[in-house]
Amino acid sequence: MKSKEFNPFEMAQAQFDKVATFLNLDDATRQLLRNPLREYQFSIPVRMDDGRVQVFRGFRVQHNDARGPSKGGIRFHPQETIDTVRALAMWMTWKCAVVNIPLGGGKGGVVCDPHNLSMREQEQICRGWVRQMAKNVGPLNDVPAPDVMTNAQHMLWMLDEYEAIHGAKYPGFITGKPVGMGGSLGRTEATGYGVIFTLREALKELGIRIEDTTASVQGFGNVAQYAIQLYTQMGGKVISVASWDQDDQTSYCFRKKEGINMSQLLAITNKFGGIDKNKAKELGYEVLKGDEWIEQDVTILIPAALENQIREDNVNKISKSVKVIVEGANGPTTPEADKVIEERGIFLIPDFLANAGGVTCSYFEQVQSNMNYYWEKDEVLGKLDVKMTSAFLSVYELAKKQKLYMRDAAYVISVSRVAQACKDRGWV
Repeated sequence: MKSKEFNPFEMAQAQFDKVATFLNLDDATRQLLRNPLREYQFSIPVRMDDGRVQVFRGFRVQHNDARGPSKGGIRFHPQETIDTVRALAMWMTWKCAVVNIPLGGGKGGVVCDPHNLSMREQEQICRGWVRQMAKNVGPLNDVPAPDVMTNAQHMLWMLDEYEAIHGAKYPGFITGKPVGMGGSLGRTEATGYGVIFTLREALKELGIRIEDTTASVQGFGNVAQYAIQLYTQMGGKVISVASWDQDDQTSYCFRKKEGINMSQLLAITNKFGGIDKNKAKELGYEVLKGDEWIEQDVTILIPAALENQIREDNVNKISKSVKVIVEGANGPTTPEADKVIEERGIFLIPDFLANAGGVTCSYFEQVQSNMNYYWEKDEVLGKLDVKMTSAFLSVYELAKKQKLYMRDAAYVISVSRVAQACKDRGWV
């Protein structure tokens, strides 16, 4: 159960403060980097299918763009808050810096639940969001993308509205578009595959054969599904996945000790990643409480759902068999839980490194859209592997050399690069 006091932005700032002290950053740089450069909050009125007008709350935060245009997804979520968006924008700055792509950090959101909205209503929210932000986003200053509960169709509606307002074609305005409409091949797989590219490198360094490992995954959306697919393809075995049940408003953990069957589960999963528990039982899966994903006797834990999932109150439930945690989600581990994980010697691949595959491929899409020249899928995934492997090795080598926790090493690299860019521009 989530703590009512949890504030993701305070957590992001606490993580930053720790590294700022380690790097001995001057006060001006600290103040500049621990807060967003700009943020927008606005209302989006939408005429609903039943004729009434409903007003939705929208956000966009541009945390820092010293290294290039802001980049970050737009989330549709009923519990969206400005502090969540601020935290995610800040993490996106570090994410772009750790994989060394020339972009800054941004994030957006709308307080809404697409489960309860028709496609027409969702389209109106997308177009309304762009109408509010059209002057402050674009291919040269802030490039949005899909995120929690948004997809390629939402991006295309947003692009269409942006181009209608500005009277020209700007395929580089937004990424995550459908292939054939300016989207990049490989973008759908990119985040999940990136998670596994970093896991593969970690296991090599730890001297563990992937064929000898098992994993428990929290989440069954896009990131988790492609992570499971590639991990299984490489020889690993996933024994449990946890997913959200919209009807029951709770999550369940689906376990099969001999290994889950992806195609079987996908056949009984809705478009939001919810697995039908009755059909799963018929297929021989044990249906456990959602939070039991963390207690499984596996080698690898992959939190790939939402933030604040490994906390002080449940971190000690992690089995002694766990050797690696690879964070597919943003901010799944609190600083209190981090301390325990570090003390226990569990190898952690931090979120903004592990899940940077999405933004890296978004960057590739942006480059292709701006060139109006598109690469083959193998080329995209090959470039992604090179970027993710290189980023992992940079962080790992620094962690080993300076005896740092992996999250701290990743922060040291990212914050140093962004601080230097701010200094070089003469901002501080």
